[in-house]
Amino acid sequence: MKNIKRLFTTYDVKGTKNYLNSQKKYEVIRTILYFGISLSLFFAGILTTHTRKNLLTLVAVLGCLPASKSLIGTFMFLRYKSLPLEIADKIEAHVGNLFSLYDCVFTSNDKNFEVGHLVIRGNTIAGLYTKKKYAETDCEKHLNVYLKADGYKDVTIKIFSDEKKYMERIDQMRQLPEEEKLTRGITETLKSIAL
Repeated sequence: MKNIKRLFTTYDVKGTKNYLNSQKKYEVIRTILYFGISLSLFFAGILTTHTRKNLLTLVAVLGCLPASKSLIGTFMFLRYKSLPLEIADKIEAHVGNLFSLYDCVFTSNDKNFEVGHLVIRGNTIAGLYTKKKYAETDCEKHLNVYLKADGYKDVTIKIFSDEKKYMERIDQMRQLPEEEKLTRGITETLKSIAL
């Protein structure tokens, strides 16, 4: 009962650990509820008037619009998985005071880029792919386009598919000078363009 209450009151914030898995559950339950409300209104109208031609049928049909939109969101989230917790725990040991984002999915016209973790320090970004099939430079170019459009020039982005190299890069980034305002701005931009 406690877990159900938590699910209806809050869900994990974008960029936090296990975001995709928890959002997936939220989207599925929300979609079921939306369609359930529409179906219950439809059947209530039939039971009370003994015909489909009533006002509740119209309301039920209109209720299918937000339900269908929620279904599309459900399909989007069902395609992706959160960064495994054992990898997330290894990363946390290295992150320290760096800004970081978990479970980011960036969509483009050609590809979707599933980045399990990102760290940001000033104008430097490093990320870890959760799937090995991507060309790292494609994601880097994609993110650079959005960051430039938001006014962030000369941003260095490096996406890794090798965990060990990524951990080494995180350790190097902790030595960079901190520019909190720039870091927060870039972090917000990345969160806004992620699924």
